[in-house]
Amino acid sequence: MKKVLVLCTGNSCRSQIAEGYLRHFAGNKALIYSAGIETHGVNPRAIETMKADGIDISAHTSNNIDEYVNIDFDFVITVCDNAKENCPYFPTQAVKFHYNFPDPAKATGTEEAIKAQFAAVRELIKSYAQNFVNENLH
Repeated sequence: MKKVLVLCTGNSCRSQIAEGYLRHFAGNKALIYSAGIETHGVNPRAIETMKADGIDISAHTSNNIDEYVNIDFDFVITVCDNAKENCPYFPTQAVKFHYNFPDPAKATGTEEAIKAQFAAVRELIKSYAQNFVNENLH
């Protein structure tokens, strides 16, 4: 079974959303993990925006990349430039993918504006995850 790691800075938002969608679209074709260079806890708004699309990530945990050094990943997806640039050396033969998604946790304005930013990023990640599964997890 293929193993996929989604990597971000704090493993609180974008990587959690990506993990949720990759699990949803991959089903039993892959084991999906997510981690951060740091751990910031799972963002409550990320949980809320995924719930709005019918996916429950409330049981996800925020994990540090160091927890996964002994797993031989097939794919590593970085979802922000900071993770791509600052990730410590990760001994893996994994095929690496990168997409710099906007950080919805930095959204400002009214509650509605912030929710809209989360929903917009969620849709970008959803589309990316579905394409990734279709192209790489046959």
